[in-house]
Amino acid sequence: MTNDRSGADAAPGITVYWQPGCTSCLRTKELLTAHGIAFRSVNVRTDAGALAELDRLGARTIPVVSRGSEYVLAQDIDELARFVGIEVRRERLAPDELAARLQALLAAAETLLAAMPRERFAEKLPQRERTWLDLGFHVSMIVQGLITAGTGGELAYEIYERRAPASWSDAQPAVAFSRATQQALDSWWTRARRNPGLRVRTYFGEVPLAALLERSAWHVAQHCRQLDHLVHGDRCAAPSAGAARRASAARGSVGRRGRAGMT
Repeated sequence: MTNDRSGADAAPGITVYWQPGCTSCLRTKELLTAHGIAFRSVNVRTDAGALAELDRLGARTIPVVSRGSEYVLAQDIDELARFVGIEVRRERLAPDELAARLQALLAAAETLLAAMPRERFAEKLPQRERTWLDLGFHVSMIVQGLITAGTGGELAYEIYERRAPASWSDAQPAVAFSRATQQALDSWWTRARRNPGLRVRTYFGEVPLAALLERSAWHVAQHCRQLDHLVHGDRCAAPSAGAARRASAARGSVGRRGRAGMT
């Protein structure tokens, strides 16, 4: 959804508002860079004037790409491409294949959560309030948000901002929640696959269900990469060979087709 707030005192040119650990922010900057589009980069976590600038625009979520008094919510790659005047060509996976990728990625995330050492659960990610455990919880919440929208509700930004319950002191509740999410996805998609053109409500506008499914798969794939880096970068216990193969196949197939992601 492109927006215009006339009267805002903004310099000409493209500005990207982003924050660390936001995978759709990464995707936005990569897309602009790949097409040779120069932009002003504003980290909302460290730039003292960023929130005031976003408030003047009327934007409430990130990533945001602005040009003067106009802006676009860059969660939608097609809207972003139209806003900056480029053509984006990418191969789109069939909805059934995307749903299968999501299942494989959730299984991989579950294994990585089980391998995460308890003493690192509350450790915060760089420049974020999100902890290691929150990141694993977030992966499941991405899919829960998809299901919410696909069953007549609305994907609110708040769903992506939820933190793991404070009572979770070991991996078991997170693993159980991931497993329950896999079951919910399977049950929901068995019915929803009959109507992938259904329009669903999200915080960045109304979109086809198939588009939100694709976006959710990109989103989960990027955060599984983050989880994998945390676990293996710290030489924690590795996932089983089978889970590792599933994760690699799922991440590779989704990631090579656009390197997208979300918050």
